[in-house]
Amino acid sequence: MKKILLISTLLFSVNGWVNDNNITEVQITMSDGIKLAADIYWPAEADKKNRFPVLLEYTPYRKDESRARNYSLYSYFLERDYLVIRVDMRGTGNSEGITIPYEYSDIELDDGEEIIDWLSKQEWSTGSVGMFGISWGGFNSIQMAMRNPPALKAFVALMATEYLYQEDVHYMDGILVAGDSWMMSNDLYNALPGAPDFKMDEEWVNNRFNIKPSVYSYMRQQRDGAFWDRASAKNQYEKIRIPGYHIGGWYDGYRNSLPRMLENVQAPVKAMIGPWDHYFPHNAWPEPQIEWREEAVRWFDQWLKEIDTGILNEPDFAVYVRNYHPPDPSLDKVDGFWRWEDKWPIERIENLSLYAQADHTLSIESNENTTHNITYKPSIGLEGGGPTMWWGSIAPDQKPMDEFSLVYDSGILDAPHEILGRPIARLRVSADAPRANWVVRLSDVAPDGKVTQVVGAAFNGTHRISAREPSDIVPGEEFDLNIELHFTSWVFPKGHKIRMSITNAIWPMLWPTPMQMETTLAIGGNNGARIDLPIVPSEKKDKPSFKKPSPSPTLSNYKVLDSGNISGYAAINSIQHDQDTGEAFGVATNTGATQYPWGIERFEEEIEHRTSDDNPAHTSVTGRYKITEELKDRTLDFEQNVEFKSDEENFYLTFHRWVSINGELYKEKVWQEVIPRDFQ
Repeated sequence: MKKILLISTLLFSVNGWVNDNNITEVQITMSDGIKLAADIYWPAEADKKNRFPVLLEYTPYRKDESRARNYSLYSYFLERDYLVIRVDMRGTGNSEGITIPYEYSDIELDDGEEIIDWLSKQEWSTGSVGMFGISWGGFNSIQMAMRNPPALKAFVALMATEYLYQEDVHYMDGILVAGDSWMMSNDLYNALPGAPDFKMDEEWVNNRFNIKPSVYSYMRQQRDGAFWDRASAKNQYEKIRIPGYHIGGWYDGYRNSLPRMLENVQAPVKAMIGPWDHYFPHNAWPEPQIEWREEAVRWFDQWLKEIDTGILNEPDFAVYVRNYHPPDPSLDKVDGFWRWEDKWPIERIENLSLYAQADHTLSIESNENTTHNITYKPSIGLEGGGPTMWWGSIAPDQKPMDEFSLVYDSGILDAPHEILGRPIARLRVSADAPRANWVVRLSDVAPDGKVTQVVGAAFNGTHRISAREPSDIVPGEEFDLNIELHFTSWVFPKGHKIRMSITNAIWPMLWPTPMQMETTLAIGGNNGARIDLPIVPSEKKDKPSFKKPSPSPTLSNYKVLDSGNISGYAAINSIQHDQDTGEAFGVATNTGATQYPWGIERFEEEIEHRTSDDNPAHTSVTGRYKITEELKDRTLDFEQNVEFKSDEENFYLTFHRWVSINGELYKEKVWQEVIPRDFQ
């Protein structure tokens, strides 16, 4: 298919803010006539060069507003003779078309193939294209590699996963995520007209403002299946024939992907994981930071420039081993050390099984048979959650949660115990209701009594046989659960204790099941509860020598005025309990503000999470999100209120979206839908 480029020659006069930094605005016309907006970032000596290998970042996150971030990020690649292009997805930012219906649709990926093909055929391109990105951009880098377009030679995926159902912002561990800030805000951001003009005509209204929020699509897909398979590499790793470098963080929710990619993909694979949340590692939180872009350049040089960089001779996996830290969500730096691992899985790992005992201890031997009961408390997690979402971020002290959990502690450790991998909780359980979830947390208990969450996981009991064909639990019937906790690294110090905690909820991370109930846990014997820990014996290993982050240039006329919460997410800062009604609710807030050449953008968000220990069917999440564009000639307020509610049979979703110009209502739209609960 013929592709058409609509380009102004090096755009050194676009509204006054692209002119000093070798950025070109272009439009790439798709085969159906839709024009996608892109920025090309040129090396400083571009006028002396003719052809470059090209690196693509492809997301819906608005290239114009992200130029300051992009220029700083891309500079490292530009200085090493790469050309970088950032493309707004169809129906977002300054691209034409209707807003995409949901993430990683065929439309998105079809356009991606056309973009890569077009990039390879331009006079300034060597024909070799690499792809990279964090989060969404990491996801679709993996997904484009599954399609193997000829010009795509390598990719680098950061903070991403290849398993869309079990590990994304919609469902985690087979359970509905309870309305986080990304779900509340993303559709509103996609509805914004393109900067700097913010043209609000009927085309904008029809193609963006009036487009139904994508959350409705996900709410109708509550079990694993074909919808999630379409863009998941899980169970179809053979499709990936393009070399990939995967970068994750111990405080990011997508880290499970790294060991699976190393183990299952036949194309060349490298990986690293450090002590980071959902950030690029050169400016990550928490520290220590590293210059990951140097590793990316070595990877791209190997495959796009055909230079032997030596990277293929190095071990496959660079791991930052976490030492103990206190349960402090504002922690700046995580103590630990880097180590190379030759491959995954690690052959020297030894299993340590710790059995739950009748006296709530953990021991290497199983003895007295008994049963422990859990009275379902849907609000469990509210005090121990903080900004923690999707088993990421740093959680606060777990003692408030453990007061309402089944808790099992080891003896005081007489030597350090290092774990690396995915611990497995092996439980034999029952419930007196047809729906029940189980949540397992692994924690480090310090001598001062503070409890640091190391890792955790949840399991939807109706998925005990199949997540694709769930089935009701038979009340009173015992069954086995093997709950694989999320990928982790930790050194339990001498003098500390190892703790396993078990509950039936973790609110407000995951949506609670609708019925009051009691569950049982078998203790002792061959099937009694235990935790299997992947112990790494002490062994002298080489370590990678990553560079410290390089200074990154800044782009004038872009300034962060309010960076918001350290985690980047709305954080719970108010918790209330009504002893009469059993209702518990927490309020999470966040704000931010950025100055752009055309004005100031501000956002405000507030999310209220409510559930009832007496009537968990009536759970709700209410979100209020506002984006204000303070432009030279007018002020635009884009607002969206979202209400997720449930009863025993249904979910009720209401989105109310409106925009005001100088305080006067301009457009308004409401969506309401009732969606049956499908084993959630």
